[in-house]
Amino acid sequence: MVFGGDPVGIRTQDPNIKSVMLYQLSYGIINAFFKAERKDNFAGHFCKSIIKSVSFCSIVIFHLSNSMRKTHLLLFILCLSVFFSCNYQQKKSKPRIGLLMETLKEERWQHDRDFFVAKAEALGCEVLVQACNGNDEVQIAQAENMITQGVDVLVVVPHNGKIASTIVDNAHKHGVRVIAYDRMIRDCDLDLYVSFDNERIGEMQAEYLVNKAPRGNYILIGGSPTDNNALLYHEGQMKILQPYIDSGFIKIIANQWAADWQPMEAMKHVENALTKEKNITAIVASNDGTASGAIQALHEQQLDGKVLVSGQDAELSACQRVIAGTQSMTVYKPLQLMAEAAAVAALQVIRNEVVSAAVKIVSNGKRDIPSILIDPIVVDKTNMMQTVVKDGYHSEKEIYNK
Repeated sequence: MVFGGDPVGIRTQDPNIKSVMLYQLSYGIINAFFKAERKDNFAGHFCKSIIKSVSFCSIVIFHLSNSMRKTHLLLFILCLSVFFSCNYQQKKSKPRIGLLMETLKEERWQHDRDFFVAKAEALGCEVLVQACNGNDEVQIAQAENMITQGVDVLVVVPHNGKIASTIVDNAHKHGVRVIAYDRMIRDCDLDLYVSFDNERIGEMQAEYLVNKAPRGNYILIGGSPTDNNALLYHEGQMKILQPYIDSGFIKIIANQWAADWQPMEAMKHVENALTKEKNITAIVASNDGTASGAIQALHEQQLDGKVLVSGQDAELSACQRVIAGTQSMTVYKPLQLMAEAAAVAALQVIRNEVVSAAVKIVSNGKRDIPSILIDPIVVDKTNMMQTVVKDGYHSEKEIYNK
């Protein structure tokens, strides 16, 4: 650029060419705005861009004829005024959260979504929700789509905790941070983890059963092997069961995983186990869905109600089975507490504030992740009214069919 004469590339006196150049420069500033907007330090990056562009534009305008100079200058200022006015309003719009669910087919996840959205909206946020229905490629595509739509943070319930690391890596490239909800996303630079103490849930399930039946034949039905939580539940269960197994008090007849947490998978595994041994004392089912499949297999052999069965999630059908006596217990996870904690944390992340509730640390295989862990509760016939009903999770009428 030459300050003593015409700027480089604008040595023509043709007003049409100079007009085109001016519009191109205007577009350059607008483009610089969008690029700067994606950065964490929006003001700093944008100011640098605008100073450079305005300096260049002032030289172009100076070299126009007086009449053209005034006309184009006014037009230029008008365009920028309208543009920045619009974007000023846009910058004042609500914080946007992307909530990526693994599924919404189960009652439990519908509760999570509803609690999260209600709290986030009460905090002044907008929430975009999508579910991938167990498809990793779809979940990755949904994350990319939400980033394109300008979400400020992603809250992800991963289908596969390892594959979902791609979501984290891609989001970080675009300046979007990621919170893993309920299930850990492994082997990546995850920003935050919000869940329950999942190993403790497995311990609770096994403790309840061995306290009722410290001797006998047990069947273990785990969840999806691609779900990190399923592995943690199993670790917790075995931590309690192993001493009884080593002493010979408990014999494991079958130890299987239910792909994608499908009840039919659990039913199939229990049916196969019953062909080998019908004298079953207890079934350690990792959630209420697998418990329902296990109980269906027991029912076919007229063993429902005669075998102890654990569960998790306090689904309505499971609570009804607990009262009926075909399922022994469920682990009630106060989903509203977790969902609301995640919504508050998401807004704190957007505002670059300290997430005050993240007082725990959980490793995801690559590094220690700041974590919010909510305490679960064992529920059976004796405390159904004091927990699930009292919290309004299900009504007394629904559970007891009154």
